[in-house]
Amino acid sequence: MKKIGKKIIDNSLYDINQDHYKNLLRKLETERKKVQLGGGEKAIQKHKEKGKLTARERIALLIDKDSTYYEINTFAAHGMYSEYGGAPSSGTVIGIGKIHTVDCMIVSNDATVKAGAWFPITCKKNLRAQEIAIENKLPLIYLVDSAGVFLPLQEEIFPDKEHFGRIFRNNAKISAMGIPQIAAIMGPCVAGGAYLPIMSDEALIVEGEGSVFLAGSHLVKAAIGETIDNESLGGAKVQSNVSGVTDYIMKNDEECLAQIRNLVSKFSLNLKANFNRIDSLPPLFGSEEIYGILSEDPLTTYDMYELIARIVDNSEIDEYKAGYGKTLITAYARIDGWAVGIIANNRMITKTEKGEMQVGGVIYSDSADKAARFIMNCNQRKIPLLFLQDVTGFMVGSRAEHGGIIKDGAKMVNAVANSVVPKITIIVGNSFGAGNYAMCGKAYDPRFIFAYPNAKISVMGGKQASNVLLNIKVKQSETSGIHLTDEEKKKMLNDIMNSYEEKSKPLYCAARLWIDEIIDPAKTRYFVSRAIEIANNNPDIEKFNLGVIQT
Repeated sequence: MKKIGKKIIDNSLYDINQDHYKNLLRKLETERKKVQLGGGEKAIQKHKEKGKLTARERIALLIDKDSTYYEINTFAAHGMYSEYGGAPSSGTVIGIGKIHTVDCMIVSNDATVKAGAWFPITCKKNLRAQEIAIENKLPLIYLVDSAGVFLPLQEEIFPDKEHFGRIFRNNAKISAMGIPQIAAIMGPCVAGGAYLPIMSDEALIVEGEGSVFLAGSHLVKAAIGETIDNESLGGAKVQSNVSGVTDYIMKNDEECLAQIRNLVSKFSLNLKANFNRIDSLPPLFGSEEIYGILSEDPLTTYDMYELIARIVDNSEIDEYKAGYGKTLITAYARIDGWAVGIIANNRMITKTEKGEMQVGGVIYSDSADKAARFIMNCNQRKIPLLFLQDVTGFMVGSRAEHGGIIKDGAKMVNAVANSVVPKITIIVGNSFGAGNYAMCGKAYDPRFIFAYPNAKISVMGGKQASNVLLNIKVKQSETSGIHLTDEEKKKMLNDIMNSYEEKSKPLYCAARLWIDEIIDPAKTRYFVSRAIEIANNNPDIEKFNLGVIQT
């Protein structure tokens, strides 16, 4: 083991970086509080006048009092659907909470947002919840209070493979896997959405508020001419005592949530994966110092070792191939006692043994080769992987191509794709192009993927992309006989760059579920430790097999 990190000596750059990051976090917290209000104060008041708890209040009452809810996808749909008044958190809350010490995936509709209607991103978010439950063998708790599909956007949520029907297909598959599912009908449950709770193992319904039917009273009247009210059609007593569709009648939200806790308390506890863990030791340096280490300018170099020193136990690592492939750091360490394998982009300019200079944040052939070997080792030893992304891509140019960069990059991507141990990804800074893939971006099935508030996710850097896009637009104009002035080109370039930069920001990415959550860098240890604890619930780890690779 070797100690890493050094005491920060206050300087103007450190202070500038720290102020910048704290300001980003203040803005993020302001946005988070807005999102957590759902449909707003008036909608919440109207909701509570019915004797109902809000989505997050239900979750708080359901989980163990001394535990913390591990919410993800908080910013889903942020800035989207503005023409319909928006959909804060996509009208549903998802995350992992402990119920009688059992980790459960809890999905709670927020009826203050368009009566809990499902937007396209709501569907994607629910599928993500089911995916996490499957990967980590977590019981699923659905707190249903939804008017069903948001009809103006039905074509974007109804017919395709990853649309609404996939939810019910997953219900069936999850049940076949032996993963418990409990649904509480705490409000309307209409049409196709009625299948979700009824395809769960057990369904509870709240008297007076809960209802479940394939067609509500208005549609019944239009379809077959029958006149009937919703309660008589599919209320709690009808569906529990007449049809037998639901299993428990509950007087109110509180009694319903208490009953769910009773049911979960009798679950048989799963075997664990038994990832290596010992007593936790804090880092030797304060976690908030990360704010000053990270640069305000995401393209400026900084020392990734200093960041790692403020994340890992006792600021100690066992670095693998320390002198080889220096633009990637590969090291064994512990985080909150858990053994982890860290793969991190080194943002400093480095020099090879041959005296060649290498650009920080770029993946070269030797670093890709090193990472692939390290991933193999971690898979053989059942050590979870932590990717710390700050990558601008793979090296380009004749020297890199002649040296086989595509072959070595493919080797690394192959290892990441076929890795069977849990992978956790944190986008610290840049996440550009194929570097995103090699460093376990969303497409490579990380159990969880987070981003720091200053992260950037795009196919390439804003400056390069903007110049490419400008050249295309200029040529299109010239083809049409229009010749732009230098001033017009400059304005066009600025407009393109601003648009491109906005679409690479974490909030834009979180809104579309490209990341699971934007996190406070000072809380990195908590998010990583909890992610491994959740992953530890699934004891079934497949055999690691790389398949065919170029050597």
